[in-house]
Amino acid sequence: MDRDPVDIEQAIDRCVRRFYAKGDGDPLLGPIFRAIPAFEEHIGIIVDFWSRQLIGTDRYTGRPFPPHWKLPIEPEHFDRWMELFSETAREDLPADLAEQAITKAGHMSVAFQAGMFPIKGPDGRPMRLPTHG
Repeated sequence: MDRDPVDIEQAIDRCVRRFYAKGDGDPLLGPIFRAIPAFEEHIGIIVDFWSRQLIGTDRYTGRPFPPHWKLPIEPEHFDRWMELFSETAREDLPADLAEQAITKAGHMSVAFQAGMFPIKGPDGRPMRLPTHG
């Protein structure tokens, strides 16, 4: 089935904007989302990222991990992020692209957590830095 790339681009834009609106209102994610500087510029970058991932455009050429490294993100943020992202992708994207996006987001979640929380603390929970003592 042929799809109009403009329609898909609009769906990606709608999905990203709706996801960030949900995140902004979320008790756990909201403080992190509201701290994003140059919000409209950020939205454009995220739309370009998903456009590249889902339909192969070449507008995004960055690296998604470094901007997240110093954010006050904990493992539970990733679980909530995936819940909201999955819900929103299924609402706004064609089914096959929604599942493709959710799979990619899941892989990114695992990779980001491995980079951000490389060790486990004495309680078995992931942590950023080793304890000294």
